[in-house]
Amino acid sequence: MHFDIKEYIDKNKMTRLQYATVFVCLAINMLDGMDVMVISYTAPAIAKAWSITPSALGIVFSAGLLGMTIGAMFLAPRADIIGRKKMILLCAMLMGISIFCTAFAQSINYLIVFRLISGIGIGAMLASTATLTSEYTPNKTKDFWVSFVVAGYPVGAVLSGLAAAKVIPQMGWATMFQLAGFVTTLAVPLIYFFLSESVDYYLKAKPKNALLNVNAILSKMDIAALETLPIREHHKNESSVSSLMTQEFKLPTLQLWGGLFMAFATLYFLTNWIPKLATNAGLSMELAIYAGTVFNLGAFVGIVTQGYFSSIYGLKRTIGVFLLLTAGLMAIFGLFSGSSLLLVIFGLLGFGIQGGFVGLYAVAARMYPTEFRNTGVGWAMGAGRLGGIVGPMLGGILIEMGLTMTANFLVFAIPAAIAGIMTMYLSSKRIS
Repeated sequence: MHFDIKEYIDKNKMTRLQYATVFVCLAINMLDGMDVMVISYTAPAIAKAWSITPSALGIVFSAGLLGMTIGAMFLAPRADIIGRKKMILLCAMLMGISIFCTAFAQSINYLIVFRLISGIGIGAMLASTATLTSEYTPNKTKDFWVSFVVAGYPVGAVLSGLAAAKVIPQMGWATMFQLAGFVTTLAVPLIYFFLSESVDYYLKAKPKNALLNVNAILSKMDIAALETLPIREHHKNESSVSSLMTQEFKLPTLQLWGGLFMAFATLYFLTNWIPKLATNAGLSMELAIYAGTVFNLGAFVGIVTQGYFSSIYGLKRTIGVFLLLTAGLMAIFGLFSGSSLLLVIFGLLGFGIQGGFVGLYAVAARMYPTEFRNTGVGWAMGAGRLGGIVGPMLGGILIEMGLTMTANFLVFAIPAAIAGIMTMYLSSKRIS
């Protein structure tokens, strides 16, 4: 018996179940953005209350990034075995509980542990929502929908920043963690009742009651029930990392990892140093704070725009252009130092770099088959997170060496350009 859910999805309009899946994943990624940025918003208040040095606070930031790397590379692949929905539920509970508990941390050691745990949940969550979205959307518009869902991340960062500006001065930093943890935990019933498991996962992994669960989903999509599950050969270790290094996938996998590493290095350099970059470039402290908000607003517009153009012109070409234009803008950043156009430039940088690197999530989701898609997406994001750790550290070293902000931008234009070129020449036959 032959049955392919993707054939139906590609030939018909999206159903309410598919839209519900997309928008639940969008909401979850908004929470991801909040949970990642809450430590940045509370850091000044924590440092003042505990008399923490900047270097010690840097360890806290790195713990979160390390957790995200571990989550993406080692927890996310388990979704190919237990299912996307179960993984997303697990991550939501892990994030909600650990972030809420952060409010009661009494020392920097506890803070590091809780950020590490929440980071593990965040890293696996991003990979799982991107994978699930790709499996429920038509091939023609898949790239747009994956980018749209991941765009929830900067939206959550902006909204939580606006909330933090009110909550922290009036109620303290601990209240912000309690609020973030509580809101994240509220997502658990939303996921349980409104998010559907991947039909592809049921058909190919064949867990217990797979036929019953598949038919329940098919009925909501007005598709006739199946009498039996399609027969399929069993392939050993399909969800293992070794699957990414077979003859078909080895070269494009390494190219994707390299592109994400370079893109993340540039992105996290910008996000960590933008307030200081803005003040050094001539903006007031107030405008420097707004620079981060403008950067994330630009990111949202860039991510959605990239998704739209990718569905028309292809992923590789669109992402490559976004990243190369970002590199060009960073290379000429010095021309705008002290100019009133700086906020616009920061918005354009967010538009380009985040639009480009999020497109690489869509590349990963399209490049790998269902059997090890979450593994492929997770390891790609993990490789990128390593760049996210290296970028800010390298930026700090260069600044200590006496390089100007303009020179730093020029240096980090190089990895952005490399990421664009590697994406354009990605050798996967599955991606246009």
